[in-house]
Amino acid sequence: MRKVWLAGGLLLGLALAHHGWSSYDASRVITATGTITEVTFEFPHVTIWIEVPPTGLMMQRRWYVVLAPPSRMEARGLPNGSLKVGTRVTVVGYPHRTEREEMRAERIIVDGKTVELR
Repeated sequence: MRKVWLAGGLLLGLALAHHGWSSYDASRVITATGTITEVTFEFPHVTIWIEVPPTGLMMQRRWYVVLAPPSRMEARGLPNGSLKVGTRVTVVGYPHRTEREEMRAERIIVDGKTVELR
């Protein structure tokens, strides 16, 4: 019985840690090109921080980018270690509705290679 409670607690914790996609504004597509300053390659999603020089309408200088889960990243050709601090990337995605610096990426371009994440 104890194992059942532990497993249930683990699943509940994972569900609470994972956020829904409705918190992102899919009506606004953002394209940001910048340099990776931080990488986290772990469950539930790979994340990166990128620094973006201000250009035209894109005045945001730093983005927290939520990518796909690690297994999907690997299946799509971006294994752990392929995203490195100092690498220039372009991400296309949707801004978070309330977190000004956060976006969910639909695709990422790394070293000229476009990877669809959804």
